Amino acid sequence: MNNPLIIENTITGEKIFKSQPVDEEVIFDGGVMITETDTRGIITYANRKFREMTGFSKEELIGSPHSINRHPDMPKGAFRGMWKIISSKKKWRGYVKNMRKDGKFYWVLVYIQPKLDENDKIVGFIAGRKIAYPESIEEASALYAKLHGDEHIDDKIFTDDSYDSYLKTGK
Repeated sequence: MNNPLIIENTITGEKIFKSQPVDEEVIFDGGVMITETDTRGIITYANRKFREMTGFSKEELIGSPHSINRHPDMPKGAFRGMWKIISSKKKWRGYVKNMRKDGKFYWVLVYIQPKLDENDKIVGFIAGRKIAYPESIEEASALYAKLHGDEHIDDKIFTDDSYDSYLKTGK
């Protein structure tokens, strides 16, 4: 399915229509939003806080690709770099602008790490989200606007440790 506004749940087959973005921020009030996915990024678990913040039900989320809440302002390079890092059994962290079911947006600081089995094989991923600080949101938003186009999909800042260094130093 090539329409980014339609998400298909892999368990139910239900088609979920994503809203158009609404330029209205919902402030994440704290706690921790947790999700788990399989190795393809299909949601296998979403805690109550994540469901409340996104506006999606448990039934809509479980079996859907995690891109169900991806905001179009996020550069593709950020996610390409994230997949490269977590697929190599490393942890990734980054500021992410997500979109709720109603089209409104919210910012979070996300930590993702691979889940490994007893043979050290990746069997999925777990992500935790916490409050993103306003000054960091401003920096990430400016960086993402600058690196949004497809020509930046392999930009060095999104790979290896460059992104994490940028988050820590702003350089």
